[in-house]
Amino acid sequence: MTTSDLTLPQAKGKGKEKATGDGAGTGGRGSRRRVLGAGKQLHAGPVTYVVLVIFALVSLAPLLWTAIAASRNDQRLAQTPPPLWFGGNLFKNMQAAWDQAGLGTAMLNSTIVAGTITIGTVIFSTLAGFAFAKLRFRFSSTLLLLTIGTMMIPPQLAVVPLYLWMSDLHWANHLPTVILPTLVTAFGTFFMRQYLVQALPTELIEAARVDGANSLRVVWHVVFPAARPAMAVLGLLTFVMAWNDFLWPIIALNQQNPTVQVALNSLGTGYVPDQAVIMAGALLGTLPLLIAFLLFGKQIVGGIMNGAIKG
Repeated sequence: MTTSDLTLPQAKGKGKEKATGDGAGTGGRGSRRRVLGAGKQLHAGPVTYVVLVIFALVSLAPLLWTAIAASRNDQRLAQTPPPLWFGGNLFKNMQAAWDQAGLGTAMLNSTIVAGTITIGTVIFSTLAGFAFAKLRFRFSSTLLLLTIGTMMIPPQLAVVPLYLWMSDLHWANHLPTVILPTLVTAFGTFFMRQYLVQALPTELIEAARVDGANSLRVVWHVVFPAARPAMAVLGLLTFVMAWNDFLWPIIALNQQNPTVQVALNSLGTGYVPDQAVIMAGALLGTLPLLIAFLLFGKQIVGGIMNGAIKG
């Protein structure tokens, strides 16, 4: 073995160390640039504001037209061009719609129905989503596929057997007829399952088990806090869908015990329906949703952002 044979690996090693050092230095400078760039605040240009204003106007156009039409009379709505600004009959038409449709009872019924469905769907869907996401039991994959498969069945196919079932229970024309079939949904279960798979670490559940927590305490102190952002989103979507539901309530309820959508249907009857009164009733039926979003929208959006950051 010669001297060159002994020194050659050392030289290679030095070259490798030098290359590694240069790479590390380059990577360090790149990392520092990325860190410094990450703290910069992005500023929107004029084009961004124009696009956002256009989208906002397009989104608000139906609501604005409903309010404008509700403040006019039938004769003005029939003219060409249609009115583009508010009139002076808004409160008069609202009062007429309130009296003709019996919206006082309808608002109370819709609040009970939508609130109960929302609470039930959020709780049951969270429990079922947690079971599919983190618990191991037989046929879990098959049951999940069957649950998702029910979303592909048109709800119109279940109207007749569901009504016969409710008639056998003597619940026809009563609010439980509308509440019971939608206390839990396949979409809510799948939505919560997909969220909890990523947002809820299995180690956190195991740590709670080691500390002596039973299943109820694990759900209350671990699962529900972790799922709070998704529960807020699911609750908002469920409340809107339950409030606006028309097909099943118009079949299961009557005009003596209606929800808002069933009561508004009575405004369109008659030989010449008053379009301004119909628009006023539609505006009254939409106001609770707008108020709910104005009151809880910030918390819901904040919960979504917190969940995204934690994820």
